[in-house]
Amino acid sequence: MTRRQFASLTTAASYNRILGANDRVRMGFIGLGNRGDQVHDAFLEHGDSQTTAICDLREDYLDLAQKKSRGTPLRVIDYRRVLDSRDVDAVAIATPDHWHAIMFNEACKAGKDVYVEKPLSLTVFEGRRMVEAAARHKRVSQVGIHRRSSKFLKEAVDLIQSGGLGKITVARSYHIVNEWPNGIGRAAGAPPPNEQEWERWLGPAPKVPYNANRTYYNFRWFFHYSGGQLTNMGVHYMDMMRWALGKGAPRAVTALGGKWAVEDNREIPDTLEVLWEFDGGLMFSFSQYNANSAPGNLQNSEMEFRGTKGTLYLHGNRWEVVPEPVSDHARPVRTPIGRDEQRRLERSGRKPLIEPRVVKGTAGTEAHARNFLDCVKSRAKCNCDVLEGHLSTSATILGNIALKTRSFLEWDARTEKFTNNAAANQHLHYKYREPYRLD
Repeated sequence: MTRRQFASLTTAASYNRILGANDRVRMGFIGLGNRGDQVHDAFLEHGDSQTTAICDLREDYLDLAQKKSRGTPLRVIDYRRVLDSRDVDAVAIATPDHWHAIMFNEACKAGKDVYVEKPLSLTVFEGRRMVEAAARHKRVSQVGIHRRSSKFLKEAVDLIQSGGLGKITVARSYHIVNEWPNGIGRAAGAPPPNEQEWERWLGPAPKVPYNANRTYYNFRWFFHYSGGQLTNMGVHYMDMMRWALGKGAPRAVTALGGKWAVEDNREIPDTLEVLWEFDGGLMFSFSQYNANSAPGNLQNSEMEFRGTKGTLYLHGNRWEVVPEPVSDHARPVRTPIGRDEQRRLERSGRKPLIEPRVVKGTAGTEAHARNFLDCVKSRAKCNCDVLEGHLSTSATILGNIALKTRSFLEWDARTEKFTNNAAANQHLHYKYREPYRLD
């Protein structure tokens, strides 16, 4: 038995001693490949989560989920059977992005609370309808932007919000990996192995010839099903920046980039820069370098918050504060303070306004699942409910629209429309394929 299996069993045993059967949250899982499997694992860490239904198009994914589940869950390929089940209190949706909105809204209508993976939606219109559905049906919702439930990241947020870095004017984020030259490859066109499975997989998306790269994990490289790395990874960064700096929607966005180096059949860029402007003199950015893996900054961080007193660099499992140098105002000092320089300044009687600091921690999905389970019971608002998920997801979607239209776009958050480019508003949604509808 592995340490993780032992910990899971111990957690389950502890809850079972305290809680009766009626205190468990009966979960249905829709989409069990890759990220769906990880989400399922996160819920299995908690003994008051009971897997009562599993749904996927692939038998091998269902086999694995069934082996992990305690008991014998309902096993189906049609998600509607999960929503119809009286043995399901809440569902976790981890399908490709283009299915999220329909499944989420139908789950709310069926009286289920919903944990839905990020990005929340494929379009801005879908996201707003999801917010409305959760409110209308009074459902508890959690979007899988799991950093919101991390204690050590909450410490970073508290530091920033308390003014610990001074006035912040720039928050930057990076997705850097070298996929050159072959990327996901050029899968040859061929008849689908199973026509019915391909039809179910496409759902509301346009009917196109089957290609193996368009399914399962690689769907993220095609705009019919995903917003690419900007919405896949960028939504994590956008949400963290919004959270730390207390911002809602941007006021403007622009983007440049393209598929310039990687020789595969993707549609998304391999090189991308997106800039957002927020009220209060603040700029967010997302840099996607997928044809070069050199670090985006000297700290090799995922994100950086640049303030007048210092910079916070955020890595996967730690964050670091680097103070700004003290200046006598006779001339600007252009480099951050190293330890030798800091000691020299201290000997001269001058000190940085803040101290260097390194904090380590974790940002796993287990804590986010725990928060959802607690809120299902208490009916409290989750750490990243559907509205927060919509604001972070829609901001990244706006970046893709700016790229597609090659535009500087001004955004009205109240109407959720662009005010300076009518053509760009046509990209806020798309026409679903028959017979699919969004309630």
